[in-house]
Amino acid sequence: MNEPRLTRVLIVDAAETEVSPVESLLATAGYQVTRAGTGGEAEDLFRSWRPDAVVVELALTDRDGLELIREFRQRGPETAIVAFTSGSTGRSAEAVKAGAFDAMEGPLDGDWLLDKLSKALRQKALADENEQLRQRLHDRYQFRNVIGRSRKMHELFELVESVASSEANILIQGESGTGKELIANAVHCGSRRSKGPFIKINCAAIPKDLIESELFGYRKGAFTGATVDKIGLFEMADGGSLLLDEIGEMPPYVQTKLLRVLQEREYRPIGSDRVVRVDFRLICAANVDLDIALAEGRLREDLYFRINTIMMHVPPLRERTEDIPLLCDHFLDKFRQRYQKHVKTLAPSVYHLLIRNRWRGNVRELENTIERAILVAKGTEITVSDLPDSIQEDTSNVTDFIIPAHRTLAEIEKMAILQTLQRTKWNKQEAAHVLGLYRPTLYSKMKKHGIHDTRKAARTNRSSESGSAS
Repeated sequence: MNEPRLTRVLIVDAAETEVSPVESLLATAGYQVTRAGTGGEAEDLFRSWRPDAVVVELALTDRDGLELIREFRQRGPETAIVAFTSGSTGRSAEAVKAGAFDAMEGPLDGDWLLDKLSKALRQKALADENEQLRQRLHDRYQFRNVIGRSRKMHELFELVESVASSEANILIQGESGTGKELIANAVHCGSRRSKGPFIKINCAAIPKDLIESELFGYRKGAFTGATVDKIGLFEMADGGSLLLDEIGEMPPYVQTKLLRVLQEREYRPIGSDRVVRVDFRLICAANVDLDIALAEGRLREDLYFRINTIMMHVPPLRERTEDIPLLCDHFLDKFRQRYQKHVKTLAPSVYHLLIRNRWRGNVRELENTIERAILVAKGTEITVSDLPDSIQEDTSNVTDFIIPAHRTLAEIEKMAILQTLQRTKWNKQEAAHVLGLYRPTLYSKMKKHGIHDTRKAARTNRSSESGSAS
């Protein structure tokens, strides 16, 4: 059985004797010690030997001891450092500020040194233990780069795990910024196609007259501007997965052609006689209620039933607020490393505000908020003043609803719906959630009470006036 490794202590001491008093003291105390007589030698040993602790004499001949402490702290933030100097230089406070656990001046006190070194190593061990615990918690609550410990997210993780290995088409629904693409990535990575390509296209980000050519590809000369052959995304996804984001924005005629590809697994590029046979797993995503798109005729019913063999719903952040601290820690680590900032935590008052916020932009909005806070923070802790004004002022943006006297139930219902729509800035999906209604039910009640988005009407009027003027 291997013997446990002794604690390594690097001594940086310019003593002229073969064995310095510090080296003898620590070796007798059971530490594995190595001594460097100069700053340059100490740097080399620090890199190659990787000590657990360093005992530094401040009065070196070739380097300033404070400068050496700062360098050790930068190279190994977890290393325990204790400093000493034989004279009364008044530099002990500077040594602590530079990164030493403690420092002493005057004749060396062996008991003091052993005590401080022991405490510094205990502090290091505690920090290491906390980091290991934090990493275990992070791993426990991270599923293929998707973070969450709430019940809803665990249910979603279990669904992904159970169906990823199948060939079933997947439909992922959720508000903008909830992480639908991350869930799609998780499905692909957990499938038998994980080593194949994963091709993604946002149907809302491409002009409707170009989506067909992007998906199917075309032959040179098929239309004006087609100067070279282009391979379509269907063909590029062969052997892997294809993500169609915002599927509800796909033009109806392209939906018809997509349905044929899913049925026959073959197609012809635009302007070509070549038949392309493809084998890909289809994953679709939408941030709108596709039932509404169906009712309005924007989505073919037969295509809808084809793409949603498995339906996955990614909950909005306001429905899983218990995940906010976990996400904050994740983004804190991410941006602290990116920007080399020394921000370590968030003040409790910040967590309180973040949990109260409605997060209309969901996880993406929270990520942007933490990134901004890290960039503007002046200390090691993010405070309320580091948050955007919109979150500082009133994150809930909700006032009590007062039932007026002498009003009918229908009038009160109309007032409740109208006020909720105004508070959510006419975000009907969010308003339906606040009111505890299905979105189609909200539409029905709005029609019943004659509730219209006045802002939309105003925009229409302005557009008409602008058109008349031109």
